[in-house]
This record gives sequence, C-alpha cells and structure tokens, in this order.
Amino acid sequence: MSPLSAFRNQLGKLQRLAQPYFLPIEDTSAWQFLLLIAALLAVVVGSTLLLLTAVVALSGALIPELQGRFLPGVPQQVAAIWSSPAGAVVMVLFALGSGCFVALRGKLRQGRWLPWLLMGVITLLILVINGINVGISYIARNVDNTLVAYKADEFWQVVAIYAFCLVLALPIRALQSYLIPKLGLLWREWLSGRLLTRYLSNRAYYILNPNDETAEEIDNPDQRISQDTASFTSTSLSVTVEIVAALLTFLSFIVVLWTISSKLALWLLAYSVAGTALIVFASRKLVALNYDQLRLEADFRYGLVHIRDNAESIAFYRGEQQEAREAERRLFGAIRNYDRLIVWQALISVIQRSYDYFSRFLPWLVIAPIYFAKQVDFGVFGQASIAFSQVLFSVSYIVNNIDQLAAFSASISRLEGFQGKVDTIGRANTDRDQLEGEASAEACSHALLVSHVDLVPPQSERRLIRDLSLEVAPSQRVLVVGPSGCGKTSLLRLVSGLWPPAAGQVERPPLSELLFIPQKPYMILGSLREQLCYPQDPKRFSDQHLRSVLEEVRLPELVQRYPDFDIKQDWPRLLSLGEQQRLAFARLLLNSPRFVVLDEATSALDVATEKHLYQLLAQREMAFVSVGHRPTLKSFHDTVLELDGEGGWKLIPSASYTFNPGA
Repeated sequence: MSPLSAFRNQLGKLQRLAQPYFLPIEDTSAWQFLLLIAALLAVVVGSTLLLLTAVVALSGALIPELQGRFLPGVPQQVAAIWSSPAGAVVMVLFALGSGCFVALRGKLRQGRWLPWLLMGVITLLILVINGINVGISYIARNVDNTLVAYKADEFWQVVAIYAFCLVLALPIRALQSYLIPKLGLLWREWLSGRLLTRYLSNRAYYILNPNDETAEEIDNPDQRISQDTASFTSTSLSVTVEIVAALLTFLSFIVVLWTISSKLALWLLAYSVAGTALIVFASRKLVALNYDQLRLEADFRYGLVHIRDNAESIAFYRGEQQEAREAERRLFGAIRNYDRLIVWQALISVIQRSYDYFSRFLPWLVIAPIYFAKQVDFGVFGQASIAFSQVLFSVSYIVNNIDQLAAFSASISRLEGFQGKVDTIGRANTDRDQLEGEASAEACSHALLVSHVDLVPPQSERRLIRDLSLEVAPSQRVLVVGPSGCGKTSLLRLVSGLWPPAAGQVERPPLSELLFIPQKPYMILGSLREQLCYPQDPKRFSDQHLRSVLEEVRLPELVQRYPDFDIKQDWPRLLSLGEQQRLAFARLLLNSPRFVVLDEATSALDVATEKHLYQLLAQREMAFVSVGHRPTLKSFHDTVLELDGEGGWKLIPSASYTFNPGA
C-alpha cells in the first residue's frame, strides 16, 4: 500500500471512530461532519473578532489612558479590519457557520452539542493565546530596541506590557489545560460505553474468543476497551488541538516573518518540507512496531492475570516453573519488540535533533546581511528568531511528534479493528436471528426441537453429529452420553443457542425459559446475593427466600458463614467446586426456567446430593437435557441420546439403556 493510500485508510478509520461521538454516523454523510468542523472554525473566528472589538470599545470607554499603554496599536488594527472587506467576510462566515449548527440541530441531540461547545471554547482560547504570542513578538522587538538605545522609561513601559500579557495568558492556559482532558474524559466515557455495549451484545465477547491467541485477529479486547480508548480519545484531542494551534500559529507568524524577510520565509518553508519528508520516510517502521508493542504488552499482562486467577490450581500442581517459562516468553516477546522500537526511536531522535540544531542558524544567515547593511534595526533579530521558531514549530509538527503520531496510528488501527469486528458480529447475528425468527414464527415455543441438524464447531470442518432430530417436550428429561470428544458439550452449546447449526433447524423456548448450567459454574464479581440471583435483579428476592433456597440445595453452612448476603468475597477461591455446583442449582431454582441444560453439573457432588438436586428439578416439573457419565443419572431421565463419536446417534428409552463403562 502506498503512503498516500495508507494515509487515506487511516483517515477513514479515524472518521469511523471519532465522528459518531460528535455526530451520528448512521444517517450522516462525511461532508456534513466536515462542514460542521469548518462551521465551528468560522464561528470561533467571528466570535474572536467580536470579543476583541468589545474589549477595545469597553477599555476605550472605561480606561482610555491605559488602553494606549497596554494595547498599543490594537484599536487601530481592529478598526482597519472592520473598514476592510475582511471584517465583512468574517461576519458572513460567522453567520453561515451559525446557520449550519442551527440547520443540523436535530442531529446534535442526546448531549452531542456539548463536545462541539467545548471544542469551540478550546479553539477560541487557542486563538486568543495565538494573538497574545504575536503581540509578545513585537514586545520582544521593542525590548531589544529600547535596550540598545538606552531608553529606560520606554523599556519599563514595554516590560509592563509584557507582564500584562503574561497575567492575561496564564488563566487562559489553565482553562485550556482543564477543558482538553475534560472533553477527552467525556469522549472516553461515551466510546468505552459504546464499545462495551456492543461487545456484550450478540455474544460478541464469546465469538471473539480472546483466549485463543492464534485463531482470532482481535487480541485482548479488554485492553482495547479500557486502555486503547483512553489513549485514543486523549491523543485525538491533543493532536487536533496541536494541529489547530500549529495552523493558526503558522498563519499568524508567517505574516510577521514575511514582513521581516520574504527570503527567510521561503527558506523556512523549503527546510521544513525537506525535514518532514525525511522524518516521515524514516518513521514508517514505527507504526508497525508500536502496534506490535501494544499487543505484546497486553499478552504479557493477560498471562499475569491468568496466574492470579488460577493461583490455587498452579500451587496444587507445583507448576511455578512452567508458568514462569510462559510468563517469561510473553515478557521476552515484548522486550524484543521494544528493543527494535528504541533503535528506530533513537534514529528518529537523531534526525529530529539535527533538524532542530541546523534550524537555529537560518535566521542569523539571512538577517545578518540586511542588518549589517543597516536595512533593519537590532530588535528585528529577536523578533525574527521568535517568528521563525513559531513558524518552524508549526510546520514541523510531524517531525516533532512522530513518536506520538506513530503510537496514535497504531491505537486507531487496533480500536477501529475491534469496533469493526463487533459491528460485523452484530450485523451477522441480527441477520441470523431475523432468519431464525422468520423460520420459526409458527413453531411451537413450548418445546425444544432439533430438526435434521448437522453439528460443526465454528471455524472448523469436523462434523460431530449428522442429521440429528430430537424433541424435548415440557417435563421431558434427556440424558446425553457417549465417549469423550464425541460432541456432548458441543450439542449443549447448539441447544442453548451459542453455536448455530451447520444444517437443519433448532427451535427453542423463549430465552427466559431456558437456562444453561456448566460443569464449573460461573462465579460473578459481586455479593453473595448477586451470585444467587444472577442474572436476575437481586431486589426480586428477600433474604428469607435466599436462605430457604440455600437450605434446599444443602448449603445451610454458607448462610452461617455469611449471614449478610451483601458481603463481597472472592467466591471461586473460597467455595469448593461442589459448593459452587450447589450454589448454581440454587441460582437455577430462583430463576425457575421451564427448560434446563446441564453439562455434568453434579460431577463434584456425592450420589445422594446429586439425587436430591435432580429430585428438586423433577418436583418443579422442569424439562432438562443432561450430559453425564454416572450410571446413577439414568434414573432421573426418560430418554438417553447416545453419540458414537463418528457423527452417529441413537435415542433409547432410559429403562432399556445399559451404561458402557468406556463411554
């Protein structure tokens, strides 16, 4: 891909990430977004002119003697603007810009007017600071001239004006330093919430499968939602503000520089173009290295989190050496990539410093001959240096910030790739749900029906089950058996709606009437009350109801240990697997679905407790599909579905089925 195509590609990704916060992208074209940006600049410039005019008029009316001292030449400049066509042009653009926001006000609902307002205020502050900086360049020139001429009174007057400019600039800088990260924080809250909602919708979190490092291109979704969004929003605003400031600085000081020496201005432009081209060419490798560094650092952090979450299992196995080797592998991957990164950063740094050092000679080389020819005064040296450095800084933005821009480009790619992936999953699942909804519009919603289904795991070609037909009516119980690896748990994923069928059709009862219980129950980060009620609202159940259910599943000691249901603990670590399985049955009783899918949900329990829990389900007339290996399970089911591991299957009445010890 050519550099121009790569740049356009990144701009497209940036638009898809940034535009939705400021303007809905679904029913808005890109030109409307760009139009509002131009309108914002027009409104800010017009507001700045009106504000400056009001300050001049007010100071002239209230403190005319101080106006001439602290605003030398400003009233005349303002009057000249209004008397020239520039004033009328600015006001026309101001009116048109305001009209654009009025015309698109319907799309700025739901708080979208706030970021535009904050951006407008930030841009206004940049304009004011830029104007003060231009004034300071003239002040510096006058300081040098008064010193050379030994004019003490004029020197102190100019110093007083300089102090006034500093006092005026400090609160403006402070307000700008607050508003930029504040807007970034609001943007991050919105973007993280948006991505989190889409990540948890349509089972995107399940389909992405972040634990498989090789099968999915979207690695570490947690980092992308948390760290990458924070980096993207703060850096986007920082880069935007810096580009606007650089543009305004260039426009302001290039005029000052041109009035001093057009030759110097032309040399500056040629020098900056050559330096920028060199730095862009040398830094192309930085983007790829920064992208890899973000991924590798996230992989290393995930490995450490994995050790923390499985600390007890690792301790039982005495697996410290194996875990250390894996953690070191991930660490060394990040270290090796960072080692290459710092080599390129050092190379870029040398180019940047050389660019900076040689730029300091240009003003001297150009101004000295005309100064020795007595064509300019001595103060021009100071003013030219200030103007030159300001213009050089503005046109050298890429050179000075290439590291930040490279990291920013990498974060754009990672975040937009994640957003695009979850959006694709959402659209695919929506289309599939619509097709399934249309296909089963007249189907019975009071039973679980599998019709001529082929089961193939996602991203695989292995056919586990062929042409399966099965009906689970209300109060019916089916036990799924077969050799290890034959697809028993995969069938439960299909029945529960996690996997789509490769062929055939699956009709399910409403989601509120179907619950899946895995072999290792899911323990949420929350209180005991939230554990029991998940995924229901905890406020639905009283403490007495919760105690009663815990006693039903033979967990009365849990109530004794934790009488306060609002206590929060590390439940997976505190509770044994048997206690977790009984707690899952308590959760099942509270949810009261009509259909239950059980994947060896009693494997850690004794036979007597297992029998008691299945009897609780039978008493409530729940239909269930179970996977298990114990012969004792047969008595709790009506039918046995036997899988042979080669795609074949048989339905057998449980009374006629004999367990194969090898199954």
